[in-house]
Amino acid sequence: MRGGRLPARGGQDAEWTGSSVTEHIRFYFDPICPWCYQTSRWLRRVAGLGAAELTWGLFSLELQNADREPERLAREHSRSALSLRTGVAVREAAGPDGLGAFYGAIGGRVHGDGQPLEDPDTVKGALEDAGLDPSLVDVAAEDQRYADAVVAEHRALVERTRSFGVPTMVLDDGHGPAIFGPVISEPPVDDAEALTLFEHVVWLARYENFSELKRDRVVLPRVESVRRWEREQPD
Repeated sequence: MRGGRLPARGGQDAEWTGSSVTEHIRFYFDPICPWCYQTSRWLRRVAGLGAAELTWGLFSLELQNADREPERLAREHSRSALSLRTGVAVREAAGPDGLGAFYGAIGGRVHGDGQPLEDPDTVKGALEDAGLDPSLVDVAAEDQRYADAVVAEHRALVERTRSFGVPTMVLDDGHGPAIFGPVISEPPVDDAEALTLFEHVVWLARYENFSELKRDRVVLPRVESVRRWEREQPD
């Protein structure tokens, strides 16, 4: 991978200026989270530019927040259960690239189109969009070991990195330092901005003296799942 100059923000071309070695990122997701989906769209762009290679991991917000959140929010998070189980089946059948394709497809249906995540037809449609066998959703729903695998993967991440939400990025293909975020409302507008953000995030993740940087979420993602959620809120 080449090093070089990043143009000023708004430039048409972009070149990775960080490490000469491509970063191998494991990205942990829960399909229910629109911010996580937006971050994944940014990372896919970064990967397309050659700065990163991506693998994918499963994280359950339902499990992470059990008995610690209001009932309405707990019901929202439980909507991911079938898709997470299906993600395990997809990875067994089609490998890590298959899981990435499935997440992109179900994110497009849920957050782009506003389809209900808990509906098996949504999950089957996403499998078809990704070129995968739609019967995997039935396999995952009928076999408890897929639910157990989600729990095991989630707990292994939390125990090793003390992760608490999504998006979570773990460097060195899941074996290096972990960082929550970046939480972004919209993907960067161009390649240069996407790469600059990536360079800063990776630098912070590798800087052992860094713990936290946070501000309020002032802008909601402009996706259909969020617009649908806003319409459903009580007056």
